[in-house]
Amino acid sequence: MFGQYAVVTLREARQKRDEARTLLKGGISPSQQRQVQKQAHLKSAANTFKLLADEYIDRLVDREMADTTLSKVRWLLHTVAAPLADRPIREINAAEILLLLQKVEKTGRRETAKRLRGVIGSVFRHAVVTLRAETDPTVFLRGALLPPKTQNRAAITDEQAFGRLMLSIDEYDGYPSLKAALQFLALTCVRPGEVRGAVRDEFDLDKAVWRIPAERMKMRHPHEVPLSKQALAVLEEVWPYSDHASLVFPSIRSNRRPLSENSMNAALRRLGYTKDEVTAHGFRATASTILNSRGYDSDVIEAVLAHQDRNTVRRAYNRSKYWPQRVALMQNWADLLDELKQQKPVERVLVGGGSGGCG
Repeated sequence: MFGQYAVVTLREARQKRDEARTLLKGGISPSQQRQVQKQAHLKSAANTFKLLADEYIDRLVDREMADTTLSKVRWLLHTVAAPLADRPIREINAAEILLLLQKVEKTGRRETAKRLRGVIGSVFRHAVVTLRAETDPTVFLRGALLPPKTQNRAAITDEQAFGRLMLSIDEYDGYPSLKAALQFLALTCVRPGEVRGAVRDEFDLDKAVWRIPAERMKMRHPHEVPLSKQALAVLEEVWPYSDHASLVFPSIRSNRRPLSENSMNAALRRLGYTKDEVTAHGFRATASTILNSRGYDSDVIEAVLAHQDRNTVRRAYNRSKYWPQRVALMQNWADLLDELKQQKPVERVLVGGGSGGCG
């Protein structure tokens, strides 16, 4: 029986007859073959994008990713990528994903569209390694989206003014973990999110190095940070706050939760600095401006800031080549900050009361 009369043409019936004969010659029952194909189809349909996305999120939980990272991934996969939820993952193609990304992009959220492509790709790579998909279609979409608009983040670039800021941070009377995070941010020249999400296992205190894994870096490449004597002193002071947990700079509410995304900027506001004067992310611009103006090697500064060379061979070579210079530069930078703090502070009015700025 190959189908209903007048629905299946004579030509199609003959083709199916020939296919059945071929199977029989090979010792395969056509009816059993149809059952196998039916089961395979049902299994494929059961492996939806949502199922694989939830498995990927569970893997992030097992790896103890920061709560803020997990919440962003969940929002991207469960809310923004909701149109893909019930689709069998094998049936989703690049064109379908591109349409979804472009809808997000047209709302002006270019950075969100970029991040969405990345997490969808992570779900597909999980599906590939678990044999439930053959390829990651997002690889064909590289360069298909408009680049995110550059955000200008306020920064203090005058040496004396930055020295006064660092002195104010040293005298900050808010939550100690937040004060230490701001100090550590200035000393290491990394991004605020990389400090907030720092965990103990990333640090080798004996070798004075902080190894940030690729998944926590903006450019998705691992980054090693030489730790100055001053940075190690900050870690020694804040280390007890994360006892029995992994986060180095935990929130006041729980040592299992990182400082909130806005906590550093809130502390700067309480110290009397407006958002047009300085932001936590602007510390990197401060370091770059001051170090370049003092004549330090720009390539070494770029390596310190984890600005990636597009050439992977050159990037790996530079990371190795400049390590001794980076170690020296980070200690010089920390010593310079100490020098800049040796001045009479300018009175600033604290904004708000209490210890504020905790997340």
